[in-house]
Amino acid sequence: MTSNHQPGSTRIVAGESRGPSRHRGRKIALATALVLLIGAGAAVASSLSRSPEAAPAVAAADTGPAAELRLGYFGNITHGAALVGVSRGLIAKELGQTKLSTQVFNAGPAAIEALNAGAIDATYIGPNPAINSYVKSNGQSVSIIAGAAAGGAQLVVRPGINTAADLKGTTLASPQLGGTQDVALRAWLGKQGFKTSTDGGGDVAINPTENAQTLKLFQDGKLDGAWLPEPWASRLVLQAGAKVLVDEKDLWDGSLSGKPGEFPTTVLIVNKKFAAEHPATVQALLKGHAESVAWLNTAPAGEKATVLNGALKAASGSALPADVIDRSLKNIVFTIDPLAGTYKKLLQDGVDAGTTKQADINGIFDLTALNSVLGETAAGQKISAQGLGKD
Repeated sequence: MTSNHQPGSTRIVAGESRGPSRHRGRKIALATALVLLIGAGAAVASSLSRSPEAAPAVAAADTGPAAELRLGYFGNITHGAALVGVSRGLIAKELGQTKLSTQVFNAGPAAIEALNAGAIDATYIGPNPAINSYVKSNGQSVSIIAGAAAGGAQLVVRPGINTAADLKGTTLASPQLGGTQDVALRAWLGKQGFKTSTDGGGDVAINPTENAQTLKLFQDGKLDGAWLPEPWASRLVLQAGAKVLVDEKDLWDGSLSGKPGEFPTTVLIVNKKFAAEHPATVQALLKGHAESVAWLNTAPAGEKATVLNGALKAASGSALPADVIDRSLKNIVFTIDPLAGTYKKLLQDGVDAGTTKQADINGIFDLTALNSVLGETAAGQKISAQGLGKD
C-alpha cells in the first residue's frame, strides 16, 4: 500500500509558539505512526497474496474430524496403495463419517499445485516434488507422513542405444519437469558428463511428457527413450520394443536406506494446516493406507493383479495386459517406510538437475501419526525420520 501522506512532509517551523507546536507534533507523530502501521500491514497482506506457497504457517487448532478428505494419486502401479485403498474401500472405511473425494494426476508437480491451491488435502506423490514444495515454502506447505512404494523406475530406450555414450544427441522423456523420474534422469545424465537444461536444450534433450503420450511417441519413433515409473516402463518394454538401459534400483546400494536396491518412489503427504486442524482424519487416512500396503504384501498374486488392474481402469480408463502388471509388480516394493535416509541425496539430485535449490529439509517428515497407528497393530515397530523431522 502506498500512502499519499509522506512521513516527515509536515514540519514544525522555527519561531512558532512551543506549546501549540508540541501539541501539533504529537498529532503528527501519531498520524505518521498510524500510516506506517497500516502500510506495513497492507504490505504483509500483499506479500502473502502474491506468494501463498511461501506464506508463514497459520497456527491451527484441532477442530475435529474433517467433513471431507480430498485425496490425490496417480494411475501408476507405484501408487498401488492408493489404488487398493480407494478401490477396496479401505481408506473410506477408516474415515468413517468423513467423505472421501479423489483426484487422479499424471505427475507430482501438478499434484503439488493442486495441494498448494487448496484443491486437495493430501496426495500420494514422488519424493522430489514434495521436497521442492517444502523448500519453496520454507517448510510451511507439506509434511511427509508415510512411505508407499520403493523401486519401480527405469530408463528404457530404443534398440541401438547400448551405453550412456550413445545417448548424446537423443531425445528422452520424463513424466513432468521437476518430478521424481525427471530429477533422477537429469541427475544421472549429469553424472555421465552430459549437460541438460530445463528448457529442453543440452547434450540430451529432455521433453517432459504425459506418460500415455510418451508411449505413443516412442511407438511412432519420435522419442529415443524415457525414465518412467511402473507400469509405463514395462509398457514401453513389452508393448513398444524398448530395452532397459538403467534400472534405478542398481543406483542405490543401501548405504542410505539400509535396504539395497530400494529408493523412495511414492510417499504420502498432507497439507500442514489440514493436518493441524484435523489430526484424527489424518490418522484415519494412515490406518487405511497401512491396511492397503499390508494387503498388497500378503494378497495372492492373481488377486492382487486383478484388483490393481480394475483400479487402474477406473483411474485411467483402460486395463493393462497381464504381463505388464506382472513385470511391474516384480520391480516394486510396497512399504510404509519413506526411507528418510535417502532424502538429502534426493535434494542434492534436484539441485544438480536445476529443479530445486539447496536448503535445509529438517522437519519435512512428521511420522508421529504413522507410528501411533503402527503401535496399535505392531508393537515395537517404529519408522524413523532419520533426524529430518518428528517420529
